[in-house]
Amino acid sequence: MTWLLVEDDNDIRNVVGGAAWQWLDKVAEGTFSGDLPDLALMDIRMPGYSGDKVAARIRTIPAIKDIPIILMTAFSLTDSEIKDMMDQTGIDYLINKPLPDMEIFRSQLYQVRDERRAKNAARQNAQVVPAENHQPAAAPSDKKE
Repeated sequence: MTWLLVEDDNDIRNVVGGAAWQWLDKVAEGTFSGDLPDLALMDIRMPGYSGDKVAARIRTIPAIKDIPIILMTAFSLTDSEIKDMMDQTGIDYLINKPLPDMEIFRSQLYQVRDERRAKNAARQNAQVVPAENHQPAAAPSDKKE
């Protein structure tokens, strides 16, 4: 699985800086030629573009709009705030810090990925309109018998 990871650690952020936003520009323009991520995992609070803003941008780019997006936070959010963020940005899941142990964390990521895949498949199936077998109507005949 290919992941998009955007981090708020100073050292990592200094290396990637605006790279995530620039990468999104390339994907949106169709100039990115590498593998696209299967999942995006980001912190909410980051300098510059916050995780929720990056998530909202991802949802506007056709090539990656259907990937699962998971945000992490150390902040306490109410259920209402979480729901609003999900509705406004299209995130799939919010994980509170500190993160769980690696096995649980991995399981959560794969579960979110699988749920998003099922949701995407259901939406695609709903959009497919089955071809109906129409027989052309017989033309009226002027012939009298």
